Amino acid sequence: MLATKDNHALSVQEMIVEKRKKRKAFSMDRIMPVVLLLTACVSVLTTLGILFTLLFETFIFFDRVPIGEFLTAQKWYPFSNPGSFGVLPLISGTLKVTIIAVIVAVPIGLATAIYLSEYASERARRIIKPIMEVLAGVPTIVYGFFALTFVTPILREIFPSLEIFNALSPGIVIGIMITPTIASLSEDAMSSVPQAMREGALGLGSTKLEVAFKVVLPAAISGIVASIVLGVSRAIGETMIVAVAGGSTPNLSWDITSSIQTMTAYIVQVSQGDAGYGTTIYYSIYAVGFTLFLFTLVMNLLAQYVSRRFKEEY
Repeated sequence: MLATKDNHALSVQEMIVEKRKKRKAFSMDRIMPVVLLLTACVSVLTTLGILFTLLFETFIFFDRVPIGEFLTAQKWYPFSNPGSFGVLPLISGTLKVTIIAVIVAVPIGLATAIYLSEYASERARRIIKPIMEVLAGVPTIVYGFFALTFVTPILREIFPSLEIFNALSPGIVIGIMITPTIASLSEDAMSSVPQAMREGALGLGSTKLEVAFKVVLPAAISGIVASIVLGVSRAIGETMIVAVAGGSTPNLSWDITSSIQTMTAYIVQVSQGDAGYGTTIYYSIYAVGFTLFLFTLVMNLLAQYVSRRFKEEY
């Protein structure tokens, strides 16, 4: 009789504990969606805050400088009197460096990704990939001085007409910097391709190289495009490498051997205190920053379109 009472009491205690656990789990189920929503709202509100700041300060700049002059004038001399605010030289310098970086990074990055995904052994992949990703963690100021003190002297031995500050050297080093990003993300996209697709192609008589280029690459193209866009975005927004090794001479030309100035390098120059608060030069950094934002936005929209297009085909 006593044992029956003890069992009954124990079962009641278990029911109480179980009920408390359910209540706690129910409370967490109600709290976590709210926490996650607030986290998402922080990201959205931060983006809106940055965009609002850029727009507000840019409108002040265009109250002082006509937007037609900003978009069409071929000289950028903000510190002269009167100043000239044609953004085309800064865009030219940014595009020169970015194109050189893409020419360097995309072939090397994709070749590395194909090797790691299709040819490397598991041991080689475990060794090479972490070493490669270390390059992505090197501070960009180190890359800048590497470009100025190591790459530029070597290039000047090959091209005697190359100036100390030029577009070629920082473009090559930025390409080296973004190569790990393209290679790592592209390799992840290729590795996610089902093994059955490779085996089916090999069973039909394809070589390993044909499988890599005609089966794996098309199947992983959306991820590869995303990796290239991310790398190009880093190249466009890179600051310290071009500020150290590119110079500060805005020229509207496609000469890669002379000094240049990119949009980010100009923002750095003015942010160091060369212009007082509230001046036209001060507000010009927001106009340049907004132009840079539009470049990145258009590029990301284009990447999404390309990714959707290839996903529909494959």
